[in-house]
Amino acid sequence: MGKIKFAIAGLGNVASAIVQGIKYYEDVEEDNLYIQGIMNPKIGNYNPNDLECVCAFDINRNKIGKDINDAIFSPPNCCSVFVDREKLGQSGVIVKPGPVSDGCAEHMRRTFFCYNEEEIEPVDLAQELKDSGAEILLNLLPVGSFKASRIYAQAAIDAGCGFINGIPEFIVSERIPGDEDWVKKFEEKSLPCAGDDIKSQVGATILHRVAVRLFLDRGVIVNDTFQLNIGGNTDFENMKKESRLTTKRKSKTSAVTSVLPYPVKCRIGPSDYVPFLEDKKICYLQVNGTTFGGLPLVFDAKLRVEDSPNSAGVLFDLLRIMKIALDRKITGKLISISAYSFKHPPLQAPSDVIAKQWVQEFIEGKRER
Repeated sequence: MGKIKFAIAGLGNVASAIVQGIKYYEDVEEDNLYIQGIMNPKIGNYNPNDLECVCAFDINRNKIGKDINDAIFSPPNCCSVFVDREKLGQSGVIVKPGPVSDGCAEHMRRTFFCYNEEEIEPVDLAQELKDSGAEILLNLLPVGSFKASRIYAQAAIDAGCGFINGIPEFIVSERIPGDEDWVKKFEEKSLPCAGDDIKSQVGATILHRVAVRLFLDRGVIVNDTFQLNIGGNTDFENMKKESRLTTKRKSKTSAVTSVLPYPVKCRIGPSDYVPFLEDKKICYLQVNGTTFGGLPLVFDAKLRVEDSPNSAGVLFDLLRIMKIALDRKITGKLISISAYSFKHPPLQAPSDVIAKQWVQEFIEGKRER
């Protein structure tokens, strides 16, 4: 079937995990149904080793001009190294300067090694995408990149690429008042899109949803719940500014509260930046409920993960399903994979089990989108 050629906007830690993962899973056998870190070893006619990153954009002057296989290890990236750098070799794909816009928080200009636009001129995104042969653009910009995300969404439309929005900017899931109708724009160009805000394989959100759903299914009333997250990568440093967190908090909160048919007191979101944790993320969550006889039931949990690879595994599925959508000439928002893989999809499924069923039906051609 050939390679699935995709581009990345934001060559940070998640991108590092993806690029390393392509090499790590290059020898996957088609009949191997259980592979560590891969939810669906085979999707349609596509395997994990069919992915190929052909284009990448960043604003970090330590990454611009480098081969992507070198750039993913440039500071401040701190993703775990699970593929030897020499084994990666050179990809031949050079990182290009994308527009800065609001893609870098003011307090991170130095940490992020953001380039000076008076010295470096950003490239023509759409032209670069066309020249590279990219079929899909994956948005992995920092949280709070409202304008920059839309610049890249427009570039995908202009270049004829499917669009995957991995961050909590509401482009696919809902229309922000005063904003353009992005889903309509993708439909008009006969292109598919999926989003918003990637959900990790086994992350804080999915664990929280499962816990709350368990309470509901077993007749325990949820009184209140919270989820606190700490980490040491640039994502957490970026989110030190509350002004960049508006959509992030909404995305994570709605992903959990949407499971319940009644309102509940809830507080969810990043809590602190701890630099020495690097790409490790620690989640503390609590669900307080009332059970038989009006007695209390409390669920406490702690989850510790390597943050970026936890998202990369989901994106391996998303990229292949987006390719199926392109093959089938499906346009607009992809409901099934968005419900399963994103915190703030166009349509929240009643449960992740149902969302998984929707995805399988889509893969088998039994579901339109």
